[in-house]
Amino acid sequence: MAKNMKINITKTTTPKEKPTGTLGFGRNFTDHMFIMNYTEGTGWHDARIVPHGDLSFSPACAALHYGQETFEGMKAYRGRDGSCYLFRPEMNARRSNYSNSRVCIPEFPEADYIEAVKTLVTLDADWIPSAENSSLYIRPFFFADDPFLGVAVSKTYQFIIIMSPADAYFGAFEPVSIFVEDEYVRAVKGGTGRAKTGGNYAASHPALLRAQEHGCAQAMWLDGIERKYIEEVGTMNIFFKIDGKIVTPALNESILAGITRDSVLTLCRDFGLTVGERPLSIDELVEIADAGKLEEVFGTGTAVVVAPVNRLLYKGKEILVGDGNEGETSRRLYETLTSIQRGDFEDKFNWRVSL
Repeated sequence: MAKNMKINITKTTTPKEKPTGTLGFGRNFTDHMFIMNYTEGTGWHDARIVPHGDLSFSPACAALHYGQETFEGMKAYRGRDGSCYLFRPEMNARRSNYSNSRVCIPEFPEADYIEAVKTLVTLDADWIPSAENSSLYIRPFFFADDPFLGVAVSKTYQFIIIMSPADAYFGAFEPVSIFVEDEYVRAVKGGTGRAKTGGNYAASHPALLRAQEHGCAQAMWLDGIERKYIEEVGTMNIFFKIDGKIVTPALNESILAGITRDSVLTLCRDFGLTVGERPLSIDELVEIADAGKLEEVFGTGTAVVVAPVNRLLYKGKEILVGDGNEGETSRRLYETLTSIQRGDFEDKFNWRVSL
């Protein structure tokens, strides 16, 4: 456990040229990164910020062979007045420790986690873009680096934070289409579905390729046991507006507890909407759509914020959503959430953290 963490800072002597125009997502990186090491018997030590650069480790590194690693996704935002903010960073710190516990990575103190993020973002604050729909994407991650080719819990780890100025994940706020995956399985009860670990995402690639082959942006997963209950989409949790009510799959061991998901549920209740978290089967959804009661579908996540969905493709059947355009609720949620994040709206939930 780190105590009274002191961060040593080495500033770059060769600052990078900042990107202009379209930023894309996760392609450009800021001048600096945070690194901290863990050694069994010593704990977390040597917190430092150094120039962003390549890493050096053994080809026998445990994470490369056995996947003992986790990651998070969060953002820093620039307000219209130039102020900079984080959004609910304590939730990321808490979820990191849940993910770490699932793959036996040592706990990291939440206060130190937030302090590391704040210090790094403050140092590279001039990388936070001000354009609409853009932000500074922050990627904290942990990985086992023990140089040992044996199936065992590592004795050494690294905690690193890198950052990337980015546009919205899907670009502009426009409806996307979703492919309902019924062949591959992402996660099952007792697995690592709730943890943000790379293996979950590697397992999703075949389904993503199938979705793209069918002209869809993402794949939506069904449960891994009965292959009937809707769980989540590749990069986001999923919501449905059915006959005026908001419905989203209830959290379980194979659904990621999204921070944006939690925020959207809070906002929906604040808007006076009826909200239900419950199992929802794909067959029930098809019946609802056929009855003309499927008013909106939208996804939520750090990268996408809120993404409206205009159609679902399931076993060759096209399920149309509403009139095919963005929905009133998803638009209101997107505008409210991004306005809170950028300091334009009152933050009555105390989600915003000023830097």
